[in-house]
Amino acid sequence: MEFLDKKRCTWCGNDPLYVAYHDEEWGVPVRDDDTLFEFLILETFQAGLSWITILRKRENFRKAFDNFDYKKIANYGAAKYESLLQDAGIIRNKLKIKATITNAQAFMKIQEEFGSFSDYIWKFTDGKQIQNAFTKRQDVPATTELSDALSKDLKKRGFKFVGSTVMYAHMQATGMVNDHTVSCFRYKEVQKL
Repeated sequence: MEFLDKKRCTWCGNDPLYVAYHDEEWGVPVRDDDTLFEFLILETFQAGLSWITILRKRENFRKAFDNFDYKKIANYGAAKYESLLQDAGIIRNKLKIKATITNAQAFMKIQEEFGSFSDYIWKFTDGKQIQNAFTKRQDVPATTELSDALSKDLKKRGFKFVGSTVMYAHMQATGMVNDHTVSCFRYKEVQKL
């Protein structure tokens, strides 16, 4: 019953999938490009939807998008695009599917310029996790000046569906910011990572 004994951020509720994501992934600093790309794609598909919807389809996304292999995705042609539009296991949004291909191409350009996408994105926080100290969910912002700047820069580089809200969610998910509320058992654990 350890599951029920711990104090968590209220947004994850009791859904076992959401709780596992909260306890194991959300807020953990990610510095490898493969995982950063996966979260970037999932966040762009989440725009306008709930995160639990995306989590429930995560494995389907993984299968549909070649395990989030950005090198393969960057070369998707018309046939693969059409097959993705028919895949009921994912979010079948034409613009988001096209954006995934475009974003994979732009992602690789950033790698060429900076050595890795990780080096690029973490420079926005000087390579360190920002430690927030929010006491309640309502205090956590949807955007910040930093997510505005990141969004603006990514758009300038050709990325799509990377508005400030999407990018702040990405920063939270990949541990660029620690937005666990201070009463959450993960707050101090994530601080030490």
